[in-house]
Amino acid sequence: MKFAHLADTHLGYRQFGLIEREKDFYEVFGKVIDKIIEEKVDFVIHSGDLFETEKPSPMALLEFQKGLLKLKGAGIPMYAIAGNHDSVMRKGAIPPQVIFKKMGLKVISPINTNYMHDDVFIAGLPFYPASQSNVLKSKLVELSKKAADHDKSILVLHQGIDSHLNIQYELEIGDIPDNFDYYALGHIHKYIVTDFGKGKLVYPGSSEIWKTDEIEDYRKNGKGFVVVDLDGSKPQIKRVKIDIPREFIERSLDYKNLESGIEGLKETIKDLDKKPILKLKINNVDSDTGFVYDIIKEELGELSLMIRPTFNMVGDDIEIGNDITNSIGPEELIVEKLEGYGNSDVDKLAIELYRLLSKDRLEDSQTLIDQYFVDNYQSTNDEMEFKTEKIEEDVEEDVAEDENIDEESSDVQVTFKGALK
Repeated sequence: MKFAHLADTHLGYRQFGLIEREKDFYEVFGKVIDKIIEEKVDFVIHSGDLFETEKPSPMALLEFQKGLLKLKGAGIPMYAIAGNHDSVMRKGAIPPQVIFKKMGLKVISPINTNYMHDDVFIAGLPFYPASQSNVLKSKLVELSKKAADHDKSILVLHQGIDSHLNIQYELEIGDIPDNFDYYALGHIHKYIVTDFGKGKLVYPGSSEIWKTDEIEDYRKNGKGFVVVDLDGSKPQIKRVKIDIPREFIERSLDYKNLESGIEGLKETIKDLDKKPILKLKINNVDSDTGFVYDIIKEELGELSLMIRPTFNMVGDDIEIGNDITNSIGPEELIVEKLEGYGNSDVDKLAIELYRLLSKDRLEDSQTLIDQYFVDNYQSTNDEMEFKTEKIEEDVEEDVAEDENIDEESSDVQVTFKGALK
């Protein structure tokens, strides 16, 4: 039994506000789908952040549909969860993945937490913020009990773990049940594979460079997905690398030899199929940085899609530009300011609020605050479990009974199918 595991495709992401970068993400997703079919796997698992936002553009939806239909034509089903980017925290809301259920996508949710693929038990949960970690932990205990009845089992999550992140995690490694054969993780964009429990814990990483700090991992591990063979006593992992459509070029140039450095870059760029992203560090600058930037733009602007320079002035360790190193980030600053409270739950709440409010997700922020109040001041965890399950059941009934939603989903699918033709 073989399956493909991918995550963090972020379809619809317009990096740097450039439509060319959005198209790059679509292109690499298409390559991933083609390679998965070539690998002749039995099924696919997508561990969250399929889309960049909870309200994907029509183009993002269409590009995913094209891939899903290719898999369906090859007889390969896909199981998927929602990540933090494609999750909607409002009560009664559903993630965009649900649109594709009638086309064969098997959505793992708090209501439908598990499936059977032949004799393989596939279970999971969508993204839970750190402020709801108690609910997440209790649900993991339930899934662990179900997995105990099966010889082969897979756990699908989109969460950060303390052993691989610093303050931005939602789970500690000890919170994860250890009786699954394979842990299909998403959320961390770097490739990580490690032994855990009786099996393997894997982050396949993002399929494209979502942030420039992923370049180093890309040079080392590439971007792509993994193929997992479950037939042995322990899963066998094969890394499948996919070439990204556009190069990210990092160079450190000396201001005194700027002309020769630029000429060297031109020689590198001229053989590329697409204009690259240039991340340049100009050292020993003894002139106005605006003047230096104008030179770079004039010489390399037409040859590159985007230039991201930083300038290191003569006699200074301070860098001026878009990428300032060794600076404290906003999340670290929040935790530092809250240090006197001595309450990690408050820290997590503050960070989650910062993330939501920075994206103008006001309703989600209010929902998060209300949930925190209920969890900590209004009811016990057992009572919250009952209320959460009741809300989920009501939402499922509403979705099933709402003919308007069914009609809209059908209309969307007809439109997409027409576009494909």
